Amino acid sequence: MSSAPDYHTLSTASHLGQLLKTTRKRHKITQAELAGYVGVSQNRISHLENHPEELSIRQLLSWCSALKLELKLGERDTSAASNSAEW
Repeated sequence: MSSAPDYHTLSTASHLGQLLKTTRKRHKITQAELAGYVGVSQNRISHLENHPEELSIRQLLSWCSALKLELKLGERDTSAASNSAEW
């Protein structure tokens, strides 16, 4: 029996960093292994997990691919209470 995908709404860069880090750990992928997928050093992966606002689009898409994450964009639901924090 397959479970439904788990989707997260991200409103800040720090949310993105935490999601990428926890997903990497859940998949039991080391920073060094991920660095090979993304094409950067292990030190850079560590830095980007703590400073995700510095990720390039190419790096983010490579990272998502390595962790089997799907990136979806859509219009924000303005009827729901939203976090006013901006990137």
